[in-house]
Amino acid sequence: MGEQDPGGGKKTAKATKKAAVEDGPAKRVTAKQTSAKKTPAKKAVVKKAAALKKAVVAPKKAAAPVKKATPVKPVAVASPRSESHTALVRRARRINRELAEVYPYAHPELDFENSFQLVVATVLSAQTTDLRVNQTTPALFAKYPTPEDLAVADPEEVEEILRPTGFFRAKTKSVIGLSKALVENFGGEVPGRLEDLVKLPGVGRKTAFVVLGNAFGRPGITVDTHFQRLVRRWQWTTETEPDKIEAAIGALFPKSDWTMLSHHVIFHGRRICHARKPACGACPIAPLCPAYGEGETDPDKAAKLLKYEKGGFPGQRLKPPQAYLDAGGKPAPPLGAG
Repeated sequence: MGEQDPGGGKKTAKATKKAAVEDGPAKRVTAKQTSAKKTPAKKAVVKKAAALKKAVVAPKKAAAPVKKATPVKPVAVASPRSESHTALVRRARRINRELAEVYPYAHPELDFENSFQLVVATVLSAQTTDLRVNQTTPALFAKYPTPEDLAVADPEEVEEILRPTGFFRAKTKSVIGLSKALVENFGGEVPGRLEDLVKLPGVGRKTAFVVLGNAFGRPGITVDTHFQRLVRRWQWTTETEPDKIEAAIGALFPKSDWTMLSHHVIFHGRRICHARKPACGACPIAPLCPAYGEGETDPDKAAKLLKYEKGGFPGQRLKPPQAYLDAGGKPAPPLGAG
């Protein structure tokens, strides 16, 4: 151990304190300088993070216009999943009432003078238009006016007449076959019962209901391609098979409405509610339609999509009812006239 100065401890403390005081400002300056040097780096990191954050958010802003382009429905209509049966019945019947006001002249668009002509014309309408059938049947019925005449007709001659309707060989076989069945089983008369009609060659439930409803005044629902499309579009049913559609829609309406309901729906499907591009902007029942917006919603553009009397064009019948003509409808031209 070395010798210690009695006042050495105090002296050393003072010296240390003095040294600390003298060195303090320098250290504080150094700290400030260090802080000043670190600040720009921190700001740069913050700016870089903000830039990255903006870059991530940017795509969301770019996607916004796509949502705005979605058509807005005029009225929120409940879907069958949340709509009660009672509410569905009311909505369906209201649509039918609206269509009855739009098409007070709705009728079968096949020319016929009796039940025989109607059943033959309906069989011929498969896979073609009513217009083409109406342009073809005058020559057919002029040569074969009764079931007895058509039953003994030369198939090749009938085929030549029916050629414009397409599938003319199969159709010739059907109309000659049903004529023979009428002569042999029903005394040359068209039966007025569903179970008898569907036994005739070429006659299914759709054809049978057309005949029953329009030749015999017996209610029936005609589930053709237009009817199927519209009742699903309106969410009256989700069924896809004709028999099931018939049963589902029949449950929504009184039986007395079935025939005219069919005409209203089919008329609307042919004139406004088209398969590929419905004219939503010109549709009188748009506020009631859950599918509004599937087609053209601009009124001016939609008006150009209207067909037949709604678009100022001739209809499908060469001899339409007077009510149709009074409403501004025009007869169809005969075959070969345009």
